[in-house]
Amino acid sequence: MNFKITLVVMLAVLALIFLLQNIAAVSVSFLFWDISMSLAVLIFFCLLIGFGIGWFLNSYLSYSKNKKEVQKIINK
Repeated sequence: MNFKITLVVMLAVLALIFLLQNIAAVSVSFLFWDISMSLAVLIFFCLLIGFGIGWFLNSYLSYSKNKKEVQKIINK
């Protein structure tokens, strides 16, 4: 197996164990909303949001890099 895949699987398992140990209900307030949910669900959604932001940022930076390389080729 690839090292990166192994590392991601291990981190996912650790995150799952952490989530399973944090099932207490918490109240979350944001602006006009007041939501009561399991701490594990809240942590899971925060983790998903973090992965999503990282993925979009990586895609944007990759797109910007490719665009600059194409401009260099065109300007030569």
